[in-house]
Amino acid sequence: MTRTVSRFLPPRLASLLALLLLAALFAPAGAWAAPFAEEAPRIPIPLLQLGVVQADSPRDVAVSLQILAIMTVLSVAPAILLMLTSFTRIIVVLGFIQRAIGLQQTPPQQTIATLAIFLTMFTMYPTWNRLYERGIAPYLAGEIDSERAWTETITPLREFMFRYTREEELSLMLSMSGMERPEARENVPTRVLIPAFMISEIKTAFQMGVVIYVPFIVVDMIVSSVLLAMGMMMLPPMMISLPFKILLFVMADGWNLVIVSLLKSFGN
Repeated sequence: MTRTVSRFLPPRLASLLALLLLAALFAPAGAWAAPFAEEAPRIPIPLLQLGVVQADSPRDVAVSLQILAIMTVLSVAPAILLMLTSFTRIIVVLGFIQRAIGLQQTPPQQTIATLAIFLTMFTMYPTWNRLYERGIAPYLAGEIDSERAWTETITPLREFMFRYTREEELSLMLSMSGMERPEARENVPTRVLIPAFMISEIKTAFQMGVVIYVPFIVVDMIVSSVLLAMGMMMLPPMMISLPFKILLFVMADGWNLVIVSLLKSFGN
């Protein structure tokens, strides 16, 4: 290799380059960076520390507990959205529409979920407004304590769930929990009311889904019968019926009908 290099470079220059290469390979890691580190301006780097220190006043402890409670609520926000609101019924019914027409990915699942979230916010706004005015706002203003705030906050949600919970599902959950049937709604535990409400919502959503499925099943049967009568048994009926089902849904203004039906189902 030395002979090959000497053909293109003078011998002294080639030896000097070889020495520099060896020095760069075996020098310490910080030897080359030290001159540049001294010339570069020093920028303060932030350091994040997590720990428990002594508080100066009880107010600092209260603020820390409030921040911890907010973080906990944010972590379980998806579960709260599913359990205590109208999201379950809306997302199931919108999913029935996709499968009844035969469009598995149109509209995309993100669009369906986003629409369900905004419809949930629309239907739950009166309940959330009462919840804030009765429980959260007075607590933040210091007018009530935490126990009273919890009672005033959970009461509107319980009223909403009781309004749309079926007696069969509530009796089922009470019997499975081993409790006797309470005489008043106030004596029904929230841990029993929540699953009963969710089961009722799923049952109502499936009933609405069956109604949505019926006209599209009729279209599939008509198309299949026509293809069979014409002797075109090798042609998939879904390929022919899909455009007709989309046309039927658009001409009947299906999205308007479904959304209005969902909103009215929470208006009674």
